[in-house]
Amino acid sequence: MPQYLSPGVYVEELEAGSRPIEGVATSVAAFVGLAKTGPANTPTLVTNWTQFVQTFGDFLEDTYLAHAVYGYFNNGGGSAYIVRVGASEEKATVSPAARAELNSGGDKALPAYRFTAREAGEGGNNISVDVEGMPEGTPDDVFKLVVKRNGNPEESFEVSTKRGAKNIVTVVNQSSKLVQLEEIVKGGALEKPNVGSSVHLGGGAAPSALPALRISPQDYVGDASERTGFAGLEAVEEITMLSVPDLMTAYQRGMIDLEGVQAVQLAMISHCELMGDRMAIIDTPPGLNAQQIKEWRVDKVGYDSKQAAMYWPWIKVFDPATGQNQFVPPSGHMAGVWARSDATRGVHKAPANEVVRGAITLELNITKSEHDLLNPHGINAIRAFPGRGIRVWGARTLSSDPAWRYINVRRLFNFLEESILNGTQWVVFEPNDFDLWQRIRRTISGFLVRQWRDGALFGQTADEAFYVKCDSETNPAENIDAGQVTCEIGIAPVKPAEFVVFRLAQYSGGAALAE
Repeated sequence: MPQYLSPGVYVEELEAGSRPIEGVATSVAAFVGLAKTGPANTPTLVTNWTQFVQTFGDFLEDTYLAHAVYGYFNNGGGSAYIVRVGASEEKATVSPAARAELNSGGDKALPAYRFTAREAGEGGNNISVDVEGMPEGTPDDVFKLVVKRNGNPEESFEVSTKRGAKNIVTVVNQSSKLVQLEEIVKGGALEKPNVGSSVHLGGGAAPSALPALRISPQDYVGDASERTGFAGLEAVEEITMLSVPDLMTAYQRGMIDLEGVQAVQLAMISHCELMGDRMAIIDTPPGLNAQQIKEWRVDKVGYDSKQAAMYWPWIKVFDPATGQNQFVPPSGHMAGVWARSDATRGVHKAPANEVVRGAITLELNITKSEHDLLNPHGINAIRAFPGRGIRVWGARTLSSDPAWRYINVRRLFNFLEESILNGTQWVVFEPNDFDLWQRIRRTISGFLVRQWRDGALFGQTADEAFYVKCDSETNPAENIDAGQVTCEIGIAPVKPAEFVVFRLAQYSGGAALAE
């Protein structure tokens, strides 16, 4: 409490009411696959197709990453993280002419600085580095380093040849996203390179030649500590969907067999189960009929997870790389449908009975009897309906637990859990007493009332839709002594009308109408 030591008027700011909980984003996808250029094994955020092309290149023949990302944005996706795997090991480096030493103009020979592109492949060949001067009054050892791509400045650093925080090698290697720097000392004191000097990177390998490319399951899975593969996505909290479309590229080219496909998909599911806030969208192998898909799903892989969903069959789209139509795995398009449904209706709405934009036709037009075979096993069908286009016709997870049968229920709980987690951080280290319990109940109840009014929870009243219990019963003395506060929350989610039944009966007119 403040102390008042002299007469006067004092104004104090007090917290009033409950602290609002903001809903987290539900439509952020992650894609892992093969690309022409771009940073390797580095999760990179793109928010539209143009950004993807600028960073990772356009469509690459016989691969599916670009098609998945394009289908995602075309169907309503907003943000996506891209992890490029299978990049060429050869990187663009300074051309022989540019590799020469940068002279100061004095008598002493200066060390040369060799720049190497951070991204693998030929994408680094269009990078140049210029040395520019500084305004008068700047220390003599300080100069400006400008990194350009296609002649356009993208990075600028104030650096020095002296050791310290501004050292050119330290600054570039810590801050630049385009180049790395190696110092080649030829003798003599370190001096500033000539203002106006410029080097152009070259020698990067062409886009990975897929016939020579070797991909293993570990390339896709990666390592969380080294931030590679989709395991590296553990560091990106906002992701809610995971797709690995180019897993099927490796399978079709014989680099990975069906057991390898299973290993990667099990790792995807494990990753999503571990994170608890995202779902894996699983692609099926191509060229299989309904019976074979059912046998593959049930007898061979047997996935059982509430954090994963599977779609079949593949869809045909236009491929600008070849100028022809091509069948692609549907996971990228499905992620876009999920995002579109979230934006138009909310995460509580099952992402089904939605048109798949960009789909020309299907690998197989399945019948109702075939659909009857697949739906009970959590294989979500994509079907073509005369006059209604190609639509998603399933909304199930791969879980055998009826409580988590539907995608929208799982994603709704992911949304609620993450929102409540982020919105109640203020509780930590507060006095654990009746006042805190009341504030917690008020805060969470206010958030859940908003969700109920938006149609996310089932019930004619808020009391029927949810309950929040945080009192002396959930917080006995031993819990308080252990520094714990416990709040129980019960939620009644809405579930989709998957089976719509109309019962028709004959009756004799007259008498029934008269009544």
